[in-house]
Parts: sequence; C-alpha cells; structure tokens
Amino acid sequence: MKKIAVFVDVQNIYYTTRQAYGRQFNYRQLWHALSQMGEVVTAYAYAIRRDDDQQIKFQDALRHIGFTVKLKPYIQRADGSTKGDWDVGIAIDVMEAAPDVDTVVLLSGDGDFDLLMNKIRARYQTEALVFGVPALSANSLVNSVDRFIPIDDSLLL
Repeated sequence: MKKIAVFVDVQNIYYTTRQAYGRQFNYRQLWHALSQMGEVVTAYAYAIRRDDDQQIKFQDALRHIGFTVKLKPYIQRADGSTKGDWDVGIAIDVMEAAPDVDTVVLLSGDGDFDLLMNKIRARYQTEALVFGVPALSANSLVNSVDRFIPIDDSLLL
C-alpha cells in the first residue's frame, strides 16, 4: 500500500474554491479519495489563527478528520494589509516527508510550489500530486507534478 503525505494550503483552497465555485471544499471527501489511493501517514493543514468561533470549529473538524493543523497568527499591518503565508513552512515539511513516502499530495494552486514539486520528484523519485481549481492553478505547478487532480463538484460542499 502506498504511503501518502498530504499538505493543504488552507487559505489558497478556501479562496480559490470560493472564487471559482462560490462553494466550500469538502475535506472529508478528500480524505476518502486519498484513502482509496493508499495509507495517509502524514496530513498537515496550514491555516491562520483568527480565534473566531467559526475558524475554531473548522480547525477542530480538520483535526477530527485526521489532519494536524498548523497555525500562524493573523497579522494585520498598519496599512490594512494582512500577512499569513505558509509557503516556507509547507516547503520544509514536504522536503522532510518526501524521502519517507511514496506520494506527496499538495492542495494549492500556488505556482511558487513548482520548484518544490520538481525537486522531490527528481531527488526522491516521490510521486507528486496536486489538487487545485483548474482555472486558478498556476500552469507551472500543474506542469511540475505527475498528476493534477481538478477540484470539481465531487470535492465541494
């Protein structure tokens, strides 16, 4: 049975599914689909800590499904802009997990991850999969993986 490591860029998935479909992503259905592919041995969901009840319930639901939730504080700058990027943290965790699994699954459409996915494929011969919203996923990311799996109705609430 294949060993699978899963890494979810929660903010990216939230905003892209909302923008493209006006709907939310179904993490339970994702877990079911991944379980059909092999054994999920590592599963991280990277999110922003906002400490409102809705976010806390969502994060608890992710934990109940089987994800380890990693949180960064929500930072609002004086100019009104916000900060909460997990790209480096995701990259570090992927590089640490890749030698020990058969498949790395990334949920994001962010083209910044294309180098990472190319690297794990070349260095560790690890299969690389990306789940993303087709219209909002960077071509460079789609082209860097063994398989791009479009987020469609079957993965939405």
